[in-house]
Amino acid sequence: MPTLDRQDDVFVLDLGDTENRFHPDWIASVNAALDEVEKAEGPRALVTAATGKFYSNGLDLDWLFAHADQHQDYVVSVHELLARMLSLPFVTVAALQGHTFAAGAMFSLAHDFRVIRADRGYWCLPEADIDIPFTPGMSALIQARLTPQTAHEAMTTARRYGGHDALAAAIVDRAVDEEAVRQAAVEIARPQAGKAGPTLATIKARMYAPALAALRDRDTPLG
Repeated sequence: MPTLDRQDDVFVLDLGDTENRFHPDWIASVNAALDEVEKAEGPRALVTAATGKFYSNGLDLDWLFAHADQHQDYVVSVHELLARMLSLPFVTVAALQGHTFAAGAMFSLAHDFRVIRADRGYWCLPEADIDIPFTPGMSALIQARLTPQTAHEAMTTARRYGGHDALAAAIVDRAVDEEAVRQAAVEIARPQAGKAGPTLATIKARMYAPALAALRDRDTPLG
């Protein structure tokens, strides 16, 4: 399960050491950690990271298929987490040390910056291959954070981007050696800690207003 640590002004949220899928308990744990960072006073920034082969493999489809009657509430909770990450009042950096797929890739896009492992692991939106359409909110998020060309390719071809390819496509901001991923993310976050506060929150809310509205609209299709 996710754990939260602090290195001076930078909080580091480790998402876990499994596939880090969006199980309801996992979502609740991430939200609890974000509550703690939001309540902290003074300069602060956030790095999310993980341990092992995966950063996040996305939705917990096994749980979802076993709880089909809770489909709508589950997708709403995922949308709410993506919207929250996109609009947090402090700078966020995703440290992608392993596979980052589907909703996990969308979660990474909701961060301000991304660092990826250069040599192994993939960033991928596989929905076209697994016959699960993007919700309007997910589509809006992806298109708000990627160039039109990259968003089109990623969404329609399910391409798996390695580290260098992800950097060339501007999906990520840096590609580094495996052992440097988390520290590079901290190094990006630390100088931005002083920007935490309502002004940054307002900037993000206005910059991403259409995506946030789509993610928070419970009347749009959720599947």
